[in-house]
Amino acid sequence: MKAVFVLNGPNLNLLGTREPATYGVETLADIEARLAKTCATRGISLTFRQSNNEGDLVTWIQEAGKAEIPIILNAGAYTHTSIALHDAIRGAKATCIEVHLSNVHAREDFRHHSYISPVARGVILGFGSMSYDLALQALFSIAEQQKS
Repeated sequence: MKAVFVLNGPNLNLLGTREPATYGVETLADIEARLAKTCATRGISLTFRQSNNEGDLVTWIQEAGKAEIPIILNAGAYTHTSIALHDAIRGAKATCIEVHLSNVHAREDFRHHSYISPVARGVILGFGSMSYDLALQALFSIAEQQKS
């Protein structure tokens, strides 16, 4: 693995100030800096993006899939609504780890369904910002297994 995309959906730009009891006090920039440091120690390029627009996420998923770059995806609320993101992951044959900061299954019923999960390699949720670190470690392990 030479690169990884971390893609973030709507309202994740508000991390650190939006409902800190649910989402924590770390900002998206804090998470990016930590992951960049981890990737740098392994010589891996990190592309870290956030958009409130579904179409941007679709385009970036397709870009990563075409380049065979794995994705860590926190689609935010689009997780529960976007067939377009589901289709992009499937169509681009992207390796995707779905992440959530909170345990969505302990929250409102509408958050219990994910359109991403059926096409994701795995799902990590409920560990706050550490969910991203765990997803990155999972991608490292997947890459090692594929070398064998």
